[in-house]
Amino acid sequence: MNVLLDNFPEYRDGFIGTVSITVISSVIALVLGVAIAGCRVSPVPPLRYFGTAWVTLLRNTPLTLLFLIFFFVVPEILFPGMSPFLLGSLALGFYTSSFVCEAVRSGINTVPLGQAEAARSIGMTFTQTLRIVVLPQATRSVIPPLSSIFIALTKNSAIAGAFSVAELFGWQKLMSDRGYEITPVFIWVALGYLVVTFAISGLFRLLERRMEVAR
Repeated sequence: MNVLLDNFPEYRDGFIGTVSITVISSVIALVLGVAIAGCRVSPVPPLRYFGTAWVTLLRNTPLTLLFLIFFFVVPEILFPGMSPFLLGSLALGFYTSSFVCEAVRSGINTVPLGQAEAARSIGMTFTQTLRIVVLPQATRSVIPPLSSIFIALTKNSAIAGAFSVAELFGWQKLMSDRGYEITPVFIWVALGYLVVTFAISGLFRLLERRMEVAR
């Protein structure tokens, strides 16, 4: 218990950092994932090719390598001076967007084709059909896999600690450098991650129940 009480401000900052990077990268992943899923089911071939390339490239790139690219290549070419926190959020969000895309695309495929055909028959564009007709119906089947994806994102955020981002795994490194016994340090780090993942799981269970009522 002393390891936590003696270093609580650092632990608090690490926990807040984990929550912050999880929330921001989840928003990035969700927005990009839905957009790329729209590209993958688009009737325009270049958009479909782009969506397929995006998913194939990011899903088959190790996350650590993606972090290295964002931290050491992106600032040199595009955005010099960007904070490590933002770079880590972008790397994690881009990586997770490929998994969100496939979950959303699978949900879109569960919607009967007649729904889209009926929308087109009354003059709706592809974007309107996707936004108004297809995605609302696909949401129910997308929520369960998204829960697993965002829980995995939370655990993947530990990699950011190796790149000077203040989060729970970074706190573990700090405690190790200060000579604390590693076992209680890892216990407190694991408990911090459990709090975040249980919160995500509870949120998605609540969403599932609300969607069941709507059904």
